[in-house]
Amino acid sequence: MPAANASTASLLPTNVLALPSFDYAKFQELLGQLRGTPVLVNVWASWCGPCQAEAPHLADAAERFGSKVQFLGVDILDSRPSARSFMEREGWTYPSVYDETGSIRDQLGFIGQPVTAFFDASGTLVSSWSGPVTPEILTRRLQDLLGHDRAP
Repeated sequence: MPAANASTASLLPTNVLALPSFDYAKFQELLGQLRGTPVLVNVWASWCGPCQAEAPHLADAAERFGSKVQFLGVDILDSRPSARSFMEREGWTYPSVYDETGSIRDQLGFIGQPVTAFFDASGTLVSSWSGPVTPEILTRRLQDLLGHDRAP
């Protein structure tokens, strides 16, 4: 996981399985605290078939890029026990927040799940992918995200 500044620790879960409740305002505050680090946000649910299909790809990408990009899940319309079992089974090493109503997804302007959003180090949404993300798309988007943040 990328180094976090002291203020980040207040909202970024340090326990991968904590699944703290978040609404859109708290999510935006967390993104603000993560400025300076590129962020991949994946909106998912344990009962979602396409989310299950992409989960191993996210685990692999987090292992490869997690020292340079903060991965963050947003579990929506789910139950915490099911979500935690899913995260453990998939070997996710990055935290997720719990959004019982799906308000974060909705207020970001997305429909359905999964959705993967890529924010640059300034906190700007630079791209997104609706539906299950493939390893090729993940790699390309993460490389683009890191290239976008590199000084010329």
